[in-house]
Amino acid sequence: MWFQELSNMNQAGEVNRTPSERQKLENWLPITASREAKWWYSSFHNVTAMVGAGVLGLPFAIAQLGWIPGVIMIMFSWILTFYSLWQLIEMHEYVPGKRFDRYYDLGRHVLGPKKGFWLVMPQQLTVQVASSIVYSVTGGKSLKKFFDILIPAMTHIRQTYFILFFVVIQVLLSQTPNFNNLKTVSSLAALMSICYSMIAFVMSMIEGSKHHPSHYGVRSHTTPGIVFDAFNALGTIAFAFAGHSVASEIQATLPSTEEKPSKVPMWRGVLVAYTIVIICYLSVAVSGFWAFGSAVDDDVLITLQRPNWLIAIANFMVFIHVLGSFQVFAMPVFDTIETNLVQKWNFTPSRMLRFFSRSTFVCVVGLIGMCIPFFGGLLGFFGGLAFTSTSYIIPGLLWLYAKEPKRWSFHWISSWVSIIVGSIIAIVAPIGGIRTIVVSAKTYKMFS
Repeated sequence: MWFQELSNMNQAGEVNRTPSERQKLENWLPITASREAKWWYSSFHNVTAMVGAGVLGLPFAIAQLGWIPGVIMIMFSWILTFYSLWQLIEMHEYVPGKRFDRYYDLGRHVLGPKKGFWLVMPQQLTVQVASSIVYSVTGGKSLKKFFDILIPAMTHIRQTYFILFFVVIQVLLSQTPNFNNLKTVSSLAALMSICYSMIAFVMSMIEGSKHHPSHYGVRSHTTPGIVFDAFNALGTIAFAFAGHSVASEIQATLPSTEEKPSKVPMWRGVLVAYTIVIICYLSVAVSGFWAFGSAVDDDVLITLQRPNWLIAIANFMVFIHVLGSFQVFAMPVFDTIETNLVQKWNFTPSRMLRFFSRSTFVCVVGLIGMCIPFFGGLLGFFGGLAFTSTSYIIPGLLWLYAKEPKRWSFHWISSWVSIIVGSIIAIVAPIGGIRTIVVSAKTYKMFS
């Protein structure tokens, strides 16, 4: 019974388990329960993880950086993160006969059980929790926009209620047993992300052809404003390349043999996904800024107004997409929570444990999203705070320690460039994000 499981909370301390018991636990945990995924599953999982809330903020990022710096930074980030993702894929099974199914497992092996775990785990968890918060805000915001356009009489309904509705659906979806079972939800989410990106691109091109904006410069007119906006834009772009935090977990769902290790289908899927990513990112970012200039909103779909029915459909597509992307980022969190509840608190693996632990997480991040729904500021703050670590810094650092490339070789230079660029963004982007949140908060009322 579930109340007997709850009573086990008093039995703190990690349980000593036999190899067979550990294997049974792995067969129950959401990341490792199924290894029957196909290579194209990794494609839409990666598209779902990346082409999400971040792509809608890219025109705004260009408006904060300017035309040339903005486009260059998007392309540069794409190249760097493409390379760092390749590093993670290669290291997934770089020890013969062993798989690092979780990002922090790799860190623990390369850097040691304590240093490796505490370097990777907090950063990864921050990315996944932050993504869940931002997607809660995005889901509620997009659904409200959808109803505001189609049913003007509903405009008085608070955004908070739409976020709450999003959370309720997530509680239901969170009961999906394992990552591989998410394939239908994730594939639909990936399709929606491509569709609304193309709608944003086409509609921006149409709007831009009718009338060009009078101002193509950066948004701010003061030196401090320009600097802080640039900081925030770097975080926004970093947020758009956040898929690394779930890459190892996605690869863990793929089968692996000596003849065909998991990196083969994973790399094939990532090639397809990253091609889709750069097409969506550049088309939305460039067309959105070209059409609206510095007046573009932090979510380009909010700026687009006509035709009403098409904008409404695009916003509904965003809502459907973030339903899936929330789950892709939350599944590793569920895995971590359930691992600790079973191993350290001696809970019995069960559906009831899964229901309470996952529902609690979904409700907590939903509540945070209701309290601070500052989309642009959240992208910049979280993007710089942790997303750069998992996508830019940690892969290069682990590669240097694990592979020990020769000094001044291609991989040595590339790893250090990724680490240095990521470190700069990690320092400056949260500053810009905090400023954006503070400015937004001046006109904000709680649960409005």
